[in-house]
Amino acid sequence: MALTVLQVAYPLAPVSADAVGGAEQILAWLDHGLVERGHRSLVIACEGSTVAGELRTIPAETGVLDEAARQRAQARMREAIRDVLDRHPVDLVHLHGVDAMAYLPPPGVPALLTLHLPPNWYPDLLWRLERPDTWLVPVSETQARACPGGTAALLPPVLNGVPVEAFGRVTRRRPVAAALGRICPEKGFEHALGAATLARMPLLLAGQVYAYEAHRRYFDDVLRPRLVRPHRWLGPLGFRAKRHLLSLAQCVAVPSLCDETSSLVAIEAMACGTPVVAFPRGALPEVVTEGVTGFLVPDVDCMAEAMQGARFIDPDACRAAARARFGLDAMVEGYLARYRTALRSRRDGADRSRAMAG
Repeated sequence: MALTVLQVAYPLAPVSADAVGGAEQILAWLDHGLVERGHRSLVIACEGSTVAGELRTIPAETGVLDEAARQRAQARMREAIRDVLDRHPVDLVHLHGVDAMAYLPPPGVPALLTLHLPPNWYPDLLWRLERPDTWLVPVSETQARACPGGTAALLPPVLNGVPVEAFGRVTRRRPVAAALGRICPEKGFEHALGAATLARMPLLLAGQVYAYEAHRRYFDDVLRPRLVRPHRWLGPLGFRAKRHLLSLAQCVAVPSLCDETSSLVAIEAMACGTPVVAFPRGALPEVVTEGVTGFLVPDVDCMAEAMQGARFIDPDACRAAARARFGLDAMVEGYLARYRTALRSRRDGADRSRAMAG
């Protein structure tokens, strides 16, 4: 049975396969997979988004992303959701924003919320939701274990997936390290720069500095002074440029200081046959297999050693791991299974209510 799914993005970041944010990329790939399978995918996201399904945009914030901007965007999202639900027979709403509680639709249609970020980043109210037919989906076993106990609405995880075959590989790598992602303090990119300096290896840093005050200050005060030769700042990269960078690097550094719920960068690197050197935060030990697809290290000195040792990792083992565990088809089918669970639960509840009434 074909479904009509309303995908709701985080309102302050555009959705596309070229997006920097992992949640925005996952939404784009999921939207593509739903359309490819004959389902109807409606997407609400800010201007600048590109999707395979039917897109309804809200205005993008162009200034500083402060609390006022967040509240404006959330109000627009609430209005857009009401309008889409009034106009279209939606089977299920799938939300992706960390602030989704601010625009959760009223009871009626089943809703799923993917937990793209660490559980302690979400408001406490999320874990004791009173809205019926509302489900939470983690993206790793590690993240699921970190969710508060007794959360009845928690479904089994759906691992993040990427189009593994779309990531290329090169036969001749360069002796450089790469790091990429959102430029913000919790990503710890200064540690990757420090490790690359110790390893006498250039670090190529790519990413997006969003207009949050803390993010801009982190880039200007912490990273910019360290981005001197031989290191280079590349700025935001689209899919093709990112694929090229991941393919040519000897390793990809993931020096996160937060508990990563997954790591799309690590998965994409492995899809290119490129080993990952990471701090073992959150789900990274679940993603990176020590000595097979990369190294998990405790500090900057060990990261420097691992950057040099990454040249001995077998690229084919990295690609095989990505294909086996993080394929896009598995992710899309996983979400379709969660959709069916939510819809079946709603039907069963309605049947019980009718039986009690009769």
